[in-house]
Amino acid sequence: MVSVVHALPQSTVHAAVSADTLALLVAGIPPEGQRQIERALALVTGLYGGATLGTDEPTLDHAIGMAMIAASLNLDLDTRLAALLFAIADHFGDQREWREKLDAEYGATPARLVDGLHRLKGLRLLMRPQTGASADVTAQTETLRKMLLAMVEDIRVVLLRLASRTQTLRYFTDHPGREREDVAHESLEIYAPLANRLGVWQLKWELEDLSFRFIEPETYKRIARMLDEKRVEREQFIVDAVARLKSELSASGIDAEVYGRPKHIYSIRNKMHGKDIDFGEVYDVRALRVLVNEVNECYAALGLVHHLWQPINGEFDDYISHPKGNYYRSLHTAVMAEDGRPFEVQIRTQEMHRHAELGVAAHWRYKEAGSQSKSATRADSAYDDKIAWLRQLLSWRDEITDSAEWVQQFKRAALDDTIYVLTPQGRVIDLARGATPIDFAYRVHTDLGHRCRGARVNGQMVPLNTPLASGQRIEIVSTKQGGPSRDWLNLTQGYLATSRARQKVKQWFTAQEEAETLAQGRNLVGRELQRLGQTQANIDELAHKLGYKNGDDMYLAGGRGELGTRQIQVAVRGEAEALPVEPEIHTKRSKAAETDSRILVVGVGKILTQLGRCCKPVPPDPISGFVTRGKGVSIHRVECKSFKGMAAHNPERVIGAEWGNVGETAKQEGLYAVDIALDAQDRQGLLRDISEVLSREKINVTAVKTLSRAGSARMSFTVEMNGVAQLQRILKLVKDVPGVVDAWRA
Repeated sequence: MVSVVHALPQSTVHAAVSADTLALLVAGIPPEGQRQIERALALVTGLYGGATLGTDEPTLDHAIGMAMIAASLNLDLDTRLAALLFAIADHFGDQREWREKLDAEYGATPARLVDGLHRLKGLRLLMRPQTGASADVTAQTETLRKMLLAMVEDIRVVLLRLASRTQTLRYFTDHPGREREDVAHESLEIYAPLANRLGVWQLKWELEDLSFRFIEPETYKRIARMLDEKRVEREQFIVDAVARLKSELSASGIDAEVYGRPKHIYSIRNKMHGKDIDFGEVYDVRALRVLVNEVNECYAALGLVHHLWQPINGEFDDYISHPKGNYYRSLHTAVMAEDGRPFEVQIRTQEMHRHAELGVAAHWRYKEAGSQSKSATRADSAYDDKIAWLRQLLSWRDEITDSAEWVQQFKRAALDDTIYVLTPQGRVIDLARGATPIDFAYRVHTDLGHRCRGARVNGQMVPLNTPLASGQRIEIVSTKQGGPSRDWLNLTQGYLATSRARQKVKQWFTAQEEAETLAQGRNLVGRELQRLGQTQANIDELAHKLGYKNGDDMYLAGGRGELGTRQIQVAVRGEAEALPVEPEIHTKRSKAAETDSRILVVGVGKILTQLGRCCKPVPPDPISGFVTRGKGVSIHRVECKSFKGMAAHNPERVIGAEWGNVGETAKQEGLYAVDIALDAQDRQGLLRDISEVLSREKINVTAVKTLSRAGSARMSFTVEMNGVAQLQRILKLVKDVPGVVDAWRA
């Protein structure tokens, strides 16, 4: 390293960094890379000059501090160069100019990393403590963390951001500034958890301890004072305990690593606060960690620990036999030393230790979310898997010698399935990649989605089917009233990319259709009541008489044609001889409704017969007749509920009936109306596919009703058929249509 330092002009070395600092900056870097770092130092020394950041920290000092942290993490040459050059964009008027300069001098990768850091500056105003409901703040903070990761193509940009924040907190240690407490809150809520997730433990602890020091200085000093009072004694205890335990393990033939586990002030504060205990009750202020090779050696080591020191009841956890929900495995025990004070011992295998340190067990999840982790959604689980992969990459960096391979693996881990955009107020909204302004509007509020008519992205008007990208600020232009367009449901036009928004649009149109049906039914009932001179009638009582739960249900039945004026007349006048009332008869008769030999009324010659609309009988259904007033005989299936009710009240008007000529001749003579209903999973083209089946079978459809809700569809068709055999065939074919759950005769 000395030869490298001497290679620089002495004036440049002293102006930028000391020889010792330079040696640390280039540690582990090949000679050619060391020369690039030297050139970058010379460049930024002259470029940054006396410039300062918003925190008043000299820009050059911040750059060198970032690069030192990157070197301590053993990050590659490109990352260290990007740390030194992080502020270069602020010293060039033209972005193209500095990009070309960096590309020419240092290659495309450092330039891309610097550009990523520059783009992340746009998030600084968002990364501030928020107020509001605790759950809302927690969710928004979590979204901000994810957004920080998702907005960058290379995870090294996030590592540089963590290094930058750590350097800022270090500067605030000796230079209290007006922003120090705000920056500390931001660091504790956003950056420390990110460092934890990515496995950068040394930055995590430093970010937490420094932030805690600035936010609660008195509590920090009190804990630090209590730790310092016993520091020498504690350190000596650890040395003695390590030597004693290693000796016992060696004597038992167990090859093990034993060392003191450091305890940080913020962690101690959390344990005291979370368990509501005093400092003296924190068992792991003094702590040992034991690493062995085999699982059986873990339990053997545990036995030795309990033999040497008295175990404390209730303070043993076996996370090997019963791993945590995140698959974290280890033995935890607390024991009492000879001086009467407790300490903690953790025992695990080398493999378990690597597993925990790499983050495959998602160690951060139970630390940050506690029991909530058990209710994590599938989307969260997929995100956690990606974080675990990123942490593995970070921990494997020492084993990857080819920088290009490292970059490729980072690209594989890109978080590319979610985007994060901003409201005009700075709130972060997460959406599926490909989402449009309309998806965004429905994500913010359903009513805003219905009234959406235009959108501005970063202040510029864009078409409503424009795909959004992370980091954009979206403003919706809306009307005071109105609803969505049916064009939004057209997949080819690309207005909607999320199922949530599509469902909201479908629900709106369903509600409009129901409102129209309700209005039609209200008019029908109102006109009939007016004609009967009963405009003051109690609507709910009338609905109950007609068998409906309330007035709206009665109106809907009227609008759908299920309730006729005759039924209303009987309910109002109380004509006992017609209760329950006979359903309306077809006014438009099919050929089967004509009086002919196909329907034989027992004991009567040719007489007017009509098929009951309520049950729509089809040969060879068992049938019976009911003599109506002025409309001949209505024919019903014998199991028809309406027929049974009429027969119970007026048995003298029941008359026998049967099908005539039910063979092949009948099939050729006429068609019968039949109702078919089905349940299906709602999808684009479902109605078309079912219609194609009916058309292929030459089935005439006279009415269709559909209702979609929560991804499911209920459809009913009135079709004309020549008998039950054909009906059974059609039902089988309809059931075979993709998405259809069940189909039946209504």
